[in-house]
Amino acid sequence: MGMDRQIDKKKWPPRKIAAIASAAVFVLILLYLFLFQFSKSTLNVEAERIIISTVVQGPFLEFIPIQGIVTPISRYTLETLEGGRVDKRFMEAGTMVKAGDPIAELVNTDLLLNIMWREADFVQQSNQLRQTRLNMEQYTQQLRQMMNGIENDLAKQKTTYDRYAALYKDQLVSELDFEKIKLDYEYMVRNKDIMAESQIKELEYRKDQLKSLEDQLRRMEANLQTSKKKLDALIIRAPIAGQLTMLDAEIGAFKAPGANIGQIDVLDAYSVRAQIDENYITRVEAGKAGSFDLAGKTYALKVRRVFPAVRDNRFEVDLDFVGAAPPDLRRGQTLHVRLELGDLTEALLIARGGFWDTTGGNWIYLLDGSGKVAVKHAIRLGRYNPEVYEVLEGLKPGDRVITSSYESFGDMERLVLK
Repeated sequence: MGMDRQIDKKKWPPRKIAAIASAAVFVLILLYLFLFQFSKSTLNVEAERIIISTVVQGPFLEFIPIQGIVTPISRYTLETLEGGRVDKRFMEAGTMVKAGDPIAELVNTDLLLNIMWREADFVQQSNQLRQTRLNMEQYTQQLRQMMNGIENDLAKQKTTYDRYAALYKDQLVSELDFEKIKLDYEYMVRNKDIMAESQIKELEYRKDQLKSLEDQLRRMEANLQTSKKKLDALIIRAPIAGQLTMLDAEIGAFKAPGANIGQIDVLDAYSVRAQIDENYITRVEAGKAGSFDLAGKTYALKVRRVFPAVRDNRFEVDLDFVGAAPPDLRRGQTLHVRLELGDLTEALLIARGGFWDTTGGNWIYLLDGSGKVAVKHAIRLGRYNPEVYEVLEGLKPGDRVITSSYESFGDMERLVLK
C-alpha cells in the first residue's frame, strides 16, 4: 500500500499578488496627491474670518459716490473797474446788502489829476468856441453892412443909369457920358455878385470851423464824463441784494483794475458743486441724475453744467435740485451724492469686496455644494458701483463666493472652511 504524498498549497497565487499590487499603487497615488498636491494647494480657513456672498440676478444702476458742497445758485464777484488804494470800507464780510449799497471806496490820484486836466481843457475849449461864435456873429454883421453899402451904391448907380438912359434916348447927353455911366453900373452889378459869392464861401468856411469846434467840444465833454464815471467807479457798490460773503479790501491796500475784492451770494436758491475724478470726464454730462439722503429723506439732483478744466486730476460740476430742496440748507454744507452714470438695467451681480485687490476681477473662490470647500474659479466682471460688480462670465445665480480679502491665502487653489 503506497503512502499518500502531501501536496503543499501555494500561499500567494498570482491573481492575489496582482490585486495587492494594484491596491498598493492606488494607495501610493493617493498618498502622492495628498502629500505633494493637496498639501501645497489647500488651506484651512476659519469661516468666521471671511465673507461669503451669493450671486444674484437683479437691477443694476451704475453710479459713483461724490462729495458736493452747497453753494448759492447765483453769485456775483465784485471786481474793481479802476485801480486805486482802498480808502474806506463801508461793509464787512457776512453783512446783508441791498442793490446799490456802497461797500468800499478807492482813491486814485492819477485819475483825479487826469480829470482836472480834462476839465481845464474843456473850459478852455468852451471859451474858444464862445469867442468863435461871437466872432462869427460880428463878421456876419460886418458882411451884412458891407453888402448893404454895396446894394445902396448899386441902387444909386442904377438911378443915375436910368436917368442917363432916358436922356440919351432923347439925345440930351452924349454917347460918351452914357457909356461911362453904363460901364460903372455894370461894374457895380458884377462886383455885388462877386462880393455875395465871396461872403457865402467865407460864411461856409467859418460855419465849418465852428462845427469842428463844437464836435471837438462834444468829444471832450464825453471823455470828461467817461473819466468822471471812472471816478464814480472807485466806489464799489453792491450790484444785487444778498449776503456779502467775502471782502478783500484792507485800508491802504492797492487794487489793480479787474481785481477780485469780494463776492455777494443770493441766498434764496442753492446748487451743489462737486469735484469728480478725471477718469469719468467723458461719462459725465449735463442732465445726468444724482441723489443724496438727508434727515431720512432722499433728494434728487441733476447736472446743470460740467466745467472742462481739469485741476489736480479732478474736474467740477454744478448740480441743481430737482423739486424741493432740503430745508435749512447752509452755504458750504457737504452732501454725499450718488451720481448716476447709466440707466437702470437687469444684471448678474455680486457684492463688492476686498477680493478685487488680489484677483483684479479675473477669478474668485467659488464654494462647492457642501459649502465647506472653495476653489479658484475664472470669472469676468464688467461695470460696478460702490455696492456691487456686474458679472459677465463664470458665475450663475445662486453661486456662493468669497468676496472678502485674499491677502492671507497666498496662491492656494483650494480653501477648506472650518
